[in-house]
Amino acid sequence: MSKYFKEIEYNMDLDFLAKLDKAREYAAIPFVINSAYRSPEHNAKIGGKPNSSHLRGLAVDIKANNSRTRYKVLEALIHVGFNRIGIADSFIHVDDDKEKSSNVVWTY
Repeated sequence: MSKYFKEIEYNMDLDFLAKLDKAREYAAIPFVINSAYRSPEHNAKIGGKPNSSHLRGLAVDIKANNSRTRYKVLEALIHVGFNRIGIADSFIHVDDDKEKSSNVVWTY
């Protein structure tokens, strides 16, 4: 059971949530989740990739629309061991999908 993310627990990987909890604790700021688990229908409707980690409960998008928040979220994610991170103007995607390349950071 997640300490900080009870509202997104449905269909999420429990190990992923535990790691996300650790990052949230380290950052000491709220993580506002824009997107977590997605059904195949919802993923297709919003233009998500067919192999999105959101479909398997292994990804979230965290609201981060200013440089200080981005820094705190990124620092915390890396500190706890996340190594797949996407950065956009308004959010940070993080996933823990072992079937995809590790040690990558991309932009949107």
